[in-house]
Order: sequence, then structure tokens, then C-alpha cells
Amino acid sequence: MSNPISGALIKSGLRISRTVNPNGLDPSSSQERTLYNLLNKACNTAFGKHFGFNKILNERELTHAFAERVPIYDYDSIYAEWWSRSLAGEDNVTWKGTVPYYALSSGTTGAPSKFIPITHDMISSMRTAGIKMYSGLTITDLPIKTYSKHMIMLGGNTKLNQGKGYLYGDLSGILVQKLPVWLTKRYKPGLTIASIKDYHEKMLAIAKEAPNWDIGFISGIPSWIQMMLEYIIEYNRIDNIHQIWPNLQVYAHGGTAFNPYKGGIQKLMGKPVKFLDSYLASEGFIGYQSKMDAPGMELNYNCGLYFEFIPFNQENFDAHGNLLPGVGTITIDEVEENVNYAILLSTCAGSWRYLIGDTVKFIDKANSQIIITGRTKHFLSICSEHLSVDNMNEAIKTVQKNLNINIREFTVCGVKANTHYMHKWYVSSEPVVFNSRIICEELDRQLKLLNDDYAATRKAVLDHPELVALPPKVFYDYMASIGKIGGQAKFPRVMQEKQFAEWEIFVQNYQL
Repeated sequence: MSNPISGALIKSGLRISRTVNPNGLDPSSSQERTLYNLLNKACNTAFGKHFGFNKILNERELTHAFAERVPIYDYDSIYAEWWSRSLAGEDNVTWKGTVPYYALSSGTTGAPSKFIPITHDMISSMRTAGIKMYSGLTITDLPIKTYSKHMIMLGGNTKLNQGKGYLYGDLSGILVQKLPVWLTKRYKPGLTIASIKDYHEKMLAIAKEAPNWDIGFISGIPSWIQMMLEYIIEYNRIDNIHQIWPNLQVYAHGGTAFNPYKGGIQKLMGKPVKFLDSYLASEGFIGYQSKMDAPGMELNYNCGLYFEFIPFNQENFDAHGNLLPGVGTITIDEVEENVNYAILLSTCAGSWRYLIGDTVKFIDKANSQIIITGRTKHFLSICSEHLSVDNMNEAIKTVQKNLNINIREFTVCGVKANTHYMHKWYVSSEPVVFNSRIICEELDRQLKLLNDDYAATRKAVLDHPELVALPPKVFYDYMASIGKIGGQAKFPRVMQEKQFAEWEIFVQNYQL
């Protein structure tokens, strides 16, 4: 049963948080204040002493001094030089005090798990950003009673492992341990079910309990949310999710582009639901949709994250997405709209000028509105076609519409065909179109319309693509086979040759 009084109190609190600007500053000034606070708090750490944070704090041009004195790091370099010391039990390495948690993050590259530090300051930052995101609902027609309903947050295994003075595991497991008091009683599926390691077993447990919950909000990566809804609908023999959760009003998604999943998820609903986009990474809560009608997400520029940007082009990155030597960065006031940028983060968890591997584009600089465009190492340019994941997502969206199919997952790799190169695609199709040529022709046509470089190389040196259509289950079973199912695990949109060869062996041996 919902409590209208508690719903009104929660809505009131969210509305107040919407009007609060902790600094009262514009994005540029707020970012400089954020950097000052980060440097000040970390000046007596091993990292801060090594790079002279005290001296940087006294410089008139703070942002320039910081960029000149502190090098750019990727995960391997910052882990080898600094974070490994924290993991060994040392305090005050890159952030003040002891790091209590580490989030395991392996992204979509197939690499071993990365240990990303999560401090109490970072947990507070993520919580504040989440509240800001949901505060945007207070200016909509969302019924007051919805605010007091249950929220299902679908993540990975919430059971954390013990390290040397710290706990480590899935980010969702860390955040669930630190939920606000008002949300703790409303959180579903609860710690017992959330800690189930086998994802199919977890889905079945959720499906069994679903009729006992009064869900108003759901959050999670689209692929796993869609799978969860399908489990619930099939197990309970209903036509749509609203027959069990009539008060479901909001879905907060993130982690990957939503467009490939939107149509499939909407088909599982019995009535319209509000969709909120979010950009929560292990390194920080980077952005969120602050208004329902906003085309992008607002950069979280005043909550313990300092951003720098590098134009993602061939002058700054090589053909494999690696940063070239001597590349400079720009700040939030120097960015331009509709340019792809790689992000560097310095944070209240002890990341410093850390190249996180994501690329974004500002679509509204005045309001700091961004969209995610891909990964620095997830693009295709074997013949200078410069095909981004953003291009792929847009093309797939149009293909779905034109062919009246649903494509949840896809992956592509550049392969050599005789003396030429081509792109080889695998897509999940509902219904499964075994005549893959139909999808391939339409996808190729859309990519030519979206990307002039792709169109030019297709005429000259890039052979006609190949495409294989498969049921979605093949993609999810592959993820399970490599231990990446649920939580923040995402199927790689672009595969390198070694992983692509392993994927193709899996497909060849799969019993359809």
C-alpha cells in the first residue's frame, strides 16, 4: 500500500534539491571551484605531494597549471603507479584516507577486471546526482502516490568480497549498501535476491516475487531490464508488465544507447512510461537527464568531478584509439557543439586526469547537455571510414523502423576479405530474419547516408559488408560464457580480431 503522506514528502524533498546549486556558479566557474576543492583535499596524499598540489593551488591559472604538471593517465598507468598501492593496504595514495570500496569494471573489451576506487565522497557524489536526476520528475504530471512506490534496481551480484581493508565487487552492490534511508525500505528485489550470482536464477526469483511488489520505478541497463520484464511476463502468464505493476511510471536507463531497446521494451508495457537517461560509470555519475523533454543529459559539473576534453580525431588518437604523445586538453568553457570528445576525469575518488575511454558530444553547450557517442577503442576505421558507435546506433534505429524488426544487440568487426577489407556484422533480430541480406542491404544504405567517409570507402576499398542474424539468446549466452552477465555488463558493439574469432567459434558451436 502506498502512503500519500510519504509520497508528498519525498516529492517535496526532490523539488527542493532541484533548486539547490551548491556553488551558485556557471559551469566554467563551478568546474574551477571543483578542481580547487579536489586539489585541496588531496594535497597531502602521496599523489598530491609528488605533483605539487600545494604549488598548483597558488597558481593564478589553476586549470592550466594542473594540466601542465599532472600527466594524463589511462587505467594501466594509474593502476601500476598509484592504485595498486592502495589495493596493497597503503593509505593516502591518490585520495585522503583509506579507500573503502573498489568497483570491478571490465567494460566491453574482454579485458580482466579493473579495480576502480570508490570513496565515501564518491558515494555521496553519486547519490546527489541520482537525486538531481529524479528531481526532474517533480515538474511533470507524475502522481504523488508514485513517489512512495517500490523501486527495482537491477544490477549485478550485490555480494561484496573482502580485500586488504576494503570491499570489492559490482558497483551496484556497493551502492545498494549505501542507499538513502527513505529508499531502503522501497528497494527491490532486496539483498537476498540481488546477491544471487546466476543471472537466470535471479531472473526466475524476481519473476516469482514480482506480484508481491508495487513497483513505481525501475532502473538498470536496457538489455537486462528487457530480459527481466520478459521473464516476469512469461512466468506469470500475463500480456504486459502493467498487469502486475499497474503503478509503474518511470524507467531510468543507462550504460548503453537506449534506442535499440526502446521499441522492444515499450511492447512489454501496458501504458506509457517516462524514460530517464543516465550516465553512471564506475568512475563517477557523469551525467543525467535533468528534464523530460531534454534531448541529452546534463553534465554533472558541480559534484566532485572535474572534466577535461580531447577532440576525438586522427590528430589526437591513432587508428586503434590510443592517445598520441603531446596531446593537449580543453576545459568545459572551450568545448564546441557537435564535436566528438574523449573525457578525462579527476574525481573525489582519486582519479586524476584519467582517460575513461568514453566519447561524448555537446549538443547544447549553454546548458551543458551531452550525448554519449561511443568509446575511444570502439569504432571502425580500417580504411579511413571513421565509423563511430553513434553512427551504428542511428543506422540500427532506422533499420528497425524501416524493416519492422527489433534489434537488441549487435557487434561488428573489420575483417580482411581476399585482398580487400569488409565489415562483418552479427545482429539479434526479433523476429529472426534468416534472410540476412535484407538487413545487411538496409544497414549498409543507412550508414552511407549517415557517414560520408563510409560512403566514400565503400565505393573504393571497402567491400560489401556481411551480416548474420541470430536470436537474442545467443548474445546473452555468450556473455554468460565469459562471466559477464547482468549488472553493468554490455555486449561489445565493436570487437577486435581476437575476441571476434572467439565469438565466431561460440556461434558456430551454438545449438540454435
